[in-house]
Amino acid sequence: MIELHILTGKKAGSQSVVRRFPFRIGRASGNDLQLNDDGAWDQHLTLEFHRREGFKLAAAQNALVMINNQPVQVALLHNGDVITLGSAKLQFWLAAARQRGLWLRERFVWALLAAVVLGQFILIYRLIR
Repeated sequence: MIELHILTGKKAGSQSVVRRFPFRIGRASGNDLQLNDDGAWDQHLTLEFHRREGFKLAAAQNALVMINNQPVQVALLHNGDVITLGSAKLQFWLAAARQRGLWLRERFVWALLAAVVLGQFILIYRLIR
């Protein structure tokens, strides 16, 4: 659903794909994304998804979180936003959509077209005879 690209810190260059919400980020081992960087709290922030609002970031009480160098406690995230928590920087991205295989639908349409053409040949044959 979304990807978090880790730009700085001990895990720089890696990415984390978020598929379930709420998604917790922090130093503790129970978090969905564990960051052991300087300034990261045990449970630093939480990412949530709300159908009407979108993706929402909620920082822990008194935790410093910045989005695009602006301090926030609660904020809506947009594609490309840079989230700073402690010495780590993460970039928020919408993940590429997975396309479903359409082979079954294609086969059905081709079979339907073949049936229509065959039906037309049978109808023409009966009309001529």
